[in-house]
Amino acid sequence: MSNQSLKIFCVTVFLFITFLLLSCRNDSISEVIRIDGEMVLVQRVIDGDTFELPDGRKVRLLGIDTPEKFNNEKLKNEYASPEDRLVIMKLGELSSDYVTRMIEGKEVILVPEENYEDTDRYGRLLRYVYLPDGTLINAKIIEDGFGEVYEKYPVSKTNEFRSLQVQARENSRGLWGDIEGLKNFR
Repeated sequence: MSNQSLKIFCVTVFLFITFLLLSCRNDSISEVIRIDGEMVLVQRVIDGDTFELPDGRKVRLLGIDTPEKFNNEKLKNEYASPEDRLVIMKLGELSSDYVTRMIEGKEVILVPEENYEDTDRYGRLLRYVYLPDGTLINAKIIEDGFGEVYEKYPVSKTNEFRSLQVQARENSRGLWGDIEGLKNFR
């Protein structure tokens, strides 16, 4: 075998072995996320912390709260002035738009909290919501500054959510930033 033929043979063997190794790689190399829960399609986002499924069920995101989007009793009880309510509804709209872009029309995984109520007083399912890639939507909303920890009803992830909220606030993310001059309102 000539020197040139030996080089070609070695390169061919090397490429063949490389091909075999790459084609037989173990799936554990790429992380596979497995989340036990109910896979559903998000029909429409109602507001920043509530959405509806095609079968009519409504889901309330556990552990977070977002500004009210609608002029309801809760908003009237918390803010006396109509001007304050308008500001809150604007923030609610921004939060809702953010969540809509993230999950509306997409499949998500609903996971209940252990040893916690299944539904709230309005019949909404109380759930952690994950994207198929493992992203916890509840946490992502807080992390990006479009919601805050719902302190009134603590859950197992409340401390994690608090940490994310502190970071979002310190870094002026989302609604914690200066949105159209609203920073001083908060």
